[in-house]
Amino acid sequence: MTKRTHITLVSTCILALSLLVMGCASTQPAPSATSQAEPEKDWMFHDIVTVDFVKSHVTVPKPDNVLLIDSRPKQAKYDKGHIPTAINIPDTQFEKMTNLLPADKSMLLIFYCEGPECKLSHKSAQKAEALGYKNVKVYMDGFPGWMKVPGHYAEVPVEFVKEAIDTKSEMVLVDSRPREGKYDQGHIPGAISIPDTHFDKMTNLLPVKKDMPLVFYCGGFDCKLSHKSAEKAIKLGYTQVKVFSAGYPAWQAVAEAPQKPAGDIKKGKLEGTMDIAQFDSLVKTAPSSVYLIDVRDADEFAKGSLKNAINIPVDKLEKQIKSVAADKPIIFICGTGARSGESYYMMKDLRPEVKEVYYLDVEMKIKPDGSYTVTVPK
Repeated sequence: MTKRTHITLVSTCILALSLLVMGCASTQPAPSATSQAEPEKDWMFHDIVTVDFVKSHVTVPKPDNVLLIDSRPKQAKYDKGHIPTAINIPDTQFEKMTNLLPADKSMLLIFYCEGPECKLSHKSAQKAEALGYKNVKVYMDGFPGWMKVPGHYAEVPVEFVKEAIDTKSEMVLVDSRPREGKYDQGHIPGAISIPDTHFDKMTNLLPVKKDMPLVFYCGGFDCKLSHKSAEKAIKLGYTQVKVFSAGYPAWQAVAEAPQKPAGDIKKGKLEGTMDIAQFDSLVKTAPSSVYLIDVRDADEFAKGSLKNAINIPVDKLEKQIKSVAADKPIIFICGTGARSGESYYMMKDLRPEVKEVYYLDVEMKIKPDGSYTVTVPK
């Protein structure tokens, strides 16, 4: 055998061996999509839907056979903007708000919250199933996912509009109803009239700045005019578009409601404090008549707080203080009266227009079930 023949034979053997190895490798099953996918988190609900599924059920008027439910906190999230037609049942208040769920256990329920890492909608969906609801879904991408889709906008409640007007926030409020017979007969203070049927001819009334907040409204939840105008504004390039779907009827209800006299709250001995006995009575009989703001840290709040209280830690209050609603008396609470007192004076300094604000100057211990004891400092 010559040297050249030997080299050729060796090369042939190596090539054959390589092909054999490749052939064996090719017979192995390819990794499945399931094995490559990120494993489901143990807290995830079992039935997840897409934004297209949600969008197919977001119609005006609201469909009778589906209920879209926002599981986020009301003031901190829902009131600032939510998916149109959604009602608010915060997961932390779920057991107390089951009256808002339909009597028909076969109705489609779609829960959502603040995105893929938010557990609130999953928890609420599980609770709804435990109550016997048979057609429950979770839109996992939540409100942030909804707003990422071009052309989508947020819906806001009457509390948002009233707060913006009371605090003179930068906003253009647009009445989409016909001018004669509607706008001229009564409208929300400060609103301009751009009837949807004349929208294209009146765009000169819209602000030059495309990032100016625009809020459209018309005749209530069944009125499509404000939604149509909002879509047109988005196509023109406006980036901060919202719809006040409850519209003028909801505003009338708020505007005509009797104002609660400031003297209803009995003051304590120190500036800004309120009477402890009255506080006890208020919490037991009419907790929704005031805003209870627990300014302790989140981990303290999680161990137990008063029912209806929301948590804004004192070190985060300054950044959120402009978003705190002020249409009802505000009462700050904590564990000793120190942080609640600091919150009171912060509110007085940064929002002097808010008159009905108080704090509790006591040592307060709150149990997980919401019961509490107070000790008056000597």
